[in-house]
Amino acid sequence: MEDLTSSSQTFRGESIAAETLGDEKLLRLFADGDAAAARILTDRLGPRCYSVALRMLNNRAEAEDVTQEAMMRLWKVAPDWVPGQAKISTWLYRVTLNLCVDLRRRKSADALDSIPEPEDEAASAIERIQHSTRLDALQTALSQLPERQRQAVVLRHIEELSNPEIAEIMRISVEAVESLVARGKRALTAILAGRKEELGYDDIR
Repeated sequence: MEDLTSSSQTFRGESIAAETLGDEKLLRLFADGDAAAARILTDRLGPRCYSVALRMLNNRAEAEDVTQEAMMRLWKVAPDWVPGQAKISTWLYRVTLNLCVDLRRRKSADALDSIPEPEDEAASAIERIQHSTRLDALQTALSQLPERQRQAVVLRHIEELSNPEIAEIMRISVEAVESLVARGKRALTAILAGRKEELGYDDIR
């Protein structure tokens, strides 16, 4: 079995090796019994899953549960993963979105929770309040979009994925992604239009 310790000798330390090894390499090492590979993959991919889940669910605890479940599913498929069949991150985004959809369907209502953000100590109290208000407004607006529009907007403008990547994740055409994103942006603009002055925006694009 090849392990991270032997790989790190080439790169003068495990921390450098961790940055160098690709996702598929790490998943194969985990499947071969290397527990350190799971930790590295979790540190690398977990935050991405959590970010998407948080935007989709509006609930930190639920986002954490979805992230944990998505990673657990990755570990289960590790022994059977076929290299080159798909990017691991793409597969994980898709699983995360599906888990979010399943969870939202099971809920009778989607409660809107405020999302605490790290504060910039250099920012004034007014700036922090306005920043928090903008985040809350965006989250509230996102929650009003149809499911597929919300997914496309989150992946494109928050996760900053390309349209082809989103198309693969959502299993639709690039043209369909472009349509969903465009309609989602128009809907967000309409929802936020009446709050431009309150949010401190001269123009909402």
